[in-house]
Amino acid sequence: MIVIMSRNIKYKLPSPAEYALKKLGNDINSARRRRRITKEIMSKRTGICINTLSKIENGNPNTSMAAWVSILYVLDLLDNFKDICDLKNDEMGIILEDEDLPKRIRYKKVKYERDS
Repeated sequence: MIVIMSRNIKYKLPSPAEYALKKLGNDINSARRRRRITKEIMSKRTGICINTLSKIENGNPNTSMAAWVSILYVLDLLDNFKDICDLKNDEMGIILEDEDLPKRIRYKKVKYERDS
C-alpha cells in the first residue's frame, strides 16, 4: 500500500489504483525501450530529470501529471490518454443516467385565446 503525503494530509492509494500506476509505468518503460530512447534523451525531450522519469517508470504516484503527459507525448501515445475518461466510455455513468430518465414525457397544454 502506498501512502501519499500532500500538505501533511495522508491519502491511502487504493490497491487497484496502485496496480494501474505500476502497470502504466512499466508500459511507459517498455514503450521507451522499444523506441530505443535512452533515459537521458527522454529527459531532454520532456524537460524532466532522470530521477523523475525513473519514478514514473516505477509507478510512483507522487510525480506530476504534467510529467506523465509529457512522456506520453514524446512516445506518441497521448491520443490514448485523452480518451481515458471520454463520456462514451463511461458505461456506469450512462447506466445511471438512463435510470434517471423520466418514464413518460408530458407537454404542457397551451391555452389559446379565441377572438370574440
